Amino acid sequence: MGLIILAIFIAVPVIEIALFIQVGERIGLWPTLSVVVLTAMAGTALLRHQGLGAIGRLQADLASGQPPVEAVFDGVCLMAAGLLLLTPGFFTDTVGFILFLPPARRFLMRRLAKRVHMHVHHGPMGSGFAASAPDSCSMGTVIDAEFEDVTRADDDKSQGCPRR
Repeated sequence: MGLIILAIFIAVPVIEIALFIQVGERIGLWPTLSVVVLTAMAGTALLRHQGLGAIGRLQADLASGQPPVEAVFDGVCLMAAGLLLLTPGFFTDTVGFILFLPPARRFLMRRLAKRVHMHVHHGPMGSGFAASAPDSCSMGTVIDAEFEDVTRADDDKSQGCPRR
């Protein structure tokens, strides 16, 4: 994994420099710089617009008691898209604009969902969820139980707790 990250950190700037040189030769220095500034401004506007929509979906999922997996994933993708569009370069701008497209995010989410399994537990105390990789070790045993308060009345008075 470390080698992949190192390769990305080397390859992306090399690709960006090559694209800057080619685009600069075709349209000139100032138009090239103008395009870079305009994509950053467009990315900021798109992030604001789509980010508010993602926050609304997150609140709706939470209000309905459903795990907000899709809304959180959209939010992460939109943040990544915004950062990529603020980074000067044509390659990062292209990847950033692709992440702003909902079909691209759905495709990416489906691909990642094949690698991560979601476990949802509904019980008397509410619901919770946890993610795990399909081949990972067990995350533990879930014990579903009911409880009864068995403290003595003397203990409740000494701690200042109201008696039920």
